[in-house]
Amino acid sequence: MNATNLSPSSSSSLQAVVFDMDGVLIDTEIVWQRVREDFAESIGARWTTEDQESTMGTNTAAWSRIMVERLQLRERNGMDEAAIAREIVGRMLAQYQRHLPLRAGAIEAVRMAARSHVVALATGSPAELARYVLEASGLAPLMQAVVCGDDVEHGKPAPDIYLLALSRIGVAPHAAVGIEDSANGLRSLKAAGMAAIAAPGADYPLSAEALALADLRIDTMQALTPELLQQAHANSARTPR
Repeated sequence: MNATNLSPSSSSSLQAVVFDMDGVLIDTEIVWQRVREDFAESIGARWTTEDQESTMGTNTAAWSRIMVERLQLRERNGMDEAAIAREIVGRMLAQYQRHLPLRAGAIEAVRMAARSHVVALATGSPAELARYVLEASGLAPLMQAVVCGDDVEHGKPAPDIYLLALSRIGVAPHAAVGIEDSANGLRSLKAAGMAAIAAPGADYPLSAEALALADLRIDTMQALTPELLQQAHANSARTPR
């Protein structure tokens, strides 16, 4: 999928805000890491921070393949991608049911954006987890479209997930801003032709190279304002494509 698949809007104004989920709306990157670390330990292996960073923003097909390869799961215990996906998603859902680690200011940020723009979700997480998070957080009614990693063949950093979300809400890439915490997510936004706001969490700082992709950076979700959304959109419009 590429950005030319969508007809440009007749207006150059900002029309939509598309949120990532993990790391942006919920502080779960550290939960994903701990769940994977615990699983790896249970089979006598080790999951590193570097391993975790390679999976951030990716869809289930990608991260399950990474886990099979890096943990040598076929050789160790005969697990394939489908088996490790079921195992990890089940563990994650159990964690969410015990405690949903909403990122401070995230709920208010979505509500603020929804007052004047169409809002959507584009997450690499599987639908089962995304549905639970949106319902438990009360954000489900605000999302005009929800696209999960399993809805596209190519996950982030490919642009497919954002382009599908935009097609479902009828907004062209140049009229939308996306909010991401990971390098893979920022690459996905820029490949889709969207404005990008970097919102990294404290546990996973972005490299200078990744931050250079963003049109604007915030350190907390409380910092997101209507003015900053417009500023990111304007900054993107001034950047040569």
